[in-house]
Amino acid sequence: MSPLLFSAIVFAIGCYITAMALALLRLVRGPSAQDRVLAMDLICTIAMLILMVLAIRYRSAMYFEAALLISIFGFVSSAAMAKFLLRGEVIE
Repeated sequence: MSPLLFSAIVFAIGCYITAMALALLRLVRGPSAQDRVLAMDLICTIAMLILMVLAIRYRSAMYFEAALLISIFGFVSSAAMAKFLLRGEVIE
């Protein structure tokens, strides 16, 4: 692996961890439930991106599959929470 690619991966993971920390702060301090749901969705997205960068770093397809699972669960949980906040129930 070239030194330029390695430094870009380290920089990207550092930026993602900073963004995840800020989203976690919004999750804890969020004034409303909608802010917390949005922060949780952002955390799922950032976790998926970190796994994608790690897949490039270690050249493994297992990370891509884990990223796909995280994105699917993140979407389903965000949709369920949005439905719960709008109607007060998830299953009709």
